Amino acid sequence: MDNQEKVEKKKVNESRSFQSTQMQKESIVEKLKDRGCRITKQRLTLIDIILENDCSCSKEIYYKAAKVDHKIGTATVYRMINMLEEIGAIDRKNMYKVAYSESCPMEDACRVILDDDTTYHLSAKEWNAVIKSGLAAFGYRANQNIKSITVKGCECRGNKA
Repeated sequence: MDNQEKVEKKKVNESRSFQSTQMQKESIVEKLKDRGCRITKQRLTLIDIILENDCSCSKEIYYKAAKVDHKIGTATVYRMINMLEEIGAIDRKNMYKVAYSESCPMEDACRVILDDDTTYHLSAKEWNAVIKSGLAAFGYRANQNIKSITVKGCECRGNKA
């Protein structure tokens, strides 16, 4: 694949991503309207930030929002997050963002429990190596480094894989 084909493929993927995000935004706005919420500029800004970024906590959303509109306060962010959770647009309880570099000195970064209750405590370096080798083994990674990983908790806890 030459550079022109790569550029075209990237443009198509970005266009699809934009269309998907736009559809999500429209759906969220409709659900908010159905609940009687006014659709303010601040609410639209928060929806955009949440849909377009990998924010791992409310504070991160607030900091990004404050850069766009300095009048947005933490209470506005928390109320909006609660409303989005109520309408099912987000699920804070089951989402975690993991960002450990290979040079991170953290010793107990990850705990893995197997079905026989064997428990492994991995350092950040070990966690990174496990993920990198797993991605490479399945053909998902060449020479890229991992920037972050977002993991959603399973809602079917009673089921075994």
